Amino acid sequence: MTKPNDLRVWWIPQVPGKAFRVPVASAAEAQALLNTLARYDQFQLENRIKPEFCNAGGLECFEDGEWCEWYDEETGEDIDSYEAKP
Repeated sequence: MTKPNDLRVWWIPQVPGKAFRVPVASAAEAQALLNTLARYDQFQLENRIKPEFCNAGGLECFEDGEWCEWYDEETGEDIDSYEAKP
């Protein structure tokens, strides 16, 4: 059951394809997963496993009954510019 403030990563490995989504516990976990997915796609390109492609991904938060793009309320940063705090 989805509840307020739940987080999930979305990833489209080949735009304009369909996104898949994975629940995560924090923005730091999301950032690590997004970086891993991007590195994996880059590896596939460099090793000629996948031809040229265009991917996209992000982090969503469940608010007011719907999924919205996540941002850090303290800094206003989205997941692309988010830096995990030690």
